[in-house]
Amino acid sequence: MQVSYGLPTHRVDCGEEFLAPGAIGELAAAAELAGFGAVYTTDHPFPGDDWLAHGGHHALDPLVALSFAAAATSTIRLHTNLFILAYRNPFLAAKGIATLDVLSGGRMVVGIGAGYLEPEFDALGVPFEERNDRMDEALAAMEAAWSGQSVTFDGAGFRAPGNTMLPQPRQLPRPPLWVGGNSRRAIRRAVESADGWSPFPNSARFAARTRTAPLESAEDLAVALAYARTHAETVGRTEPLTVCFIPEGRSMGGRPMDEERIVASIHELAAVGIDWVSVALPGDTRAAQLSAIDRFGGSVLAAVAGL
Repeated sequence: MQVSYGLPTHRVDCGEEFLAPGAIGELAAAAELAGFGAVYTTDHPFPGDDWLAHGGHHALDPLVALSFAAAATSTIRLHTNLFILAYRNPFLAAKGIATLDVLSGGRMVVGIGAGYLEPEFDALGVPFEERNDRMDEALAAMEAAWSGQSVTFDGAGFRAPGNTMLPQPRQLPRPPLWVGGNSRRAIRRAVESADGWSPFPNSARFAARTRTAPLESAEDLAVALAYARTHAETVGRTEPLTVCFIPEGRSMGGRPMDEERIVASIHELAAVGIDWVSVALPGDTRAAQLSAIDRFGGSVLAAVAGL
């Protein structure tokens, strides 16, 4: 079992604690030393004011932030969680991902999602109702670009009449792609076009807001995993599907992190075939985050290392 640590790139409210030169690199290096398998970033280039007023957040650019993490580390994976393909021209997205994969020595894990914030799509000039189709199209366009061969491609708002992209990613034929989301369409996309799936706990109360299916219990997760296996058999997929989930016991709503519950949850998730978990740690200062990283390494990572 591997664990991805959430770099606090969304805490722009903390100013120099996390935005000062060297801050992201210091946290990433500490996570690598503690035994985390990856560091991750989120993606909100231009969120709407209403969402921000109701618990939403800003974020640093994911690839730029991960480049600072890459420069300060040597082995830890660089994980976008999640990178919204429909926000971007897919060839520019492919170029940024390939560049970081090459310069990091092949350490990218590209978590991708369809997105759910309509005002952000409006601000970026992307029709919200087309986000799923554009994501599928972007996957095909990026795959073509990463081949290193001449590409001819007609897409929604972009066209390659015969273009070539170099360098290719260090990881060939591509860095691992993990599809986020709980819907059946997300599961099918992961099985058919990607290497992994990243569902997340989602109550029925928030399902309309997050624009994906509820996933409230271990039973819900088991049903979704069974669907993924059945669909893999239907389409003839034989390669294993990496699955990344979020364990129980994490710090939420001001409650402290329950490390014993996290360890137990990770064991439960491993038993049903989960390969990775992602966690955000508490702490409004760099010192607090560093302390949480060190504590998590000793109390949780050590306890699940053999899974």
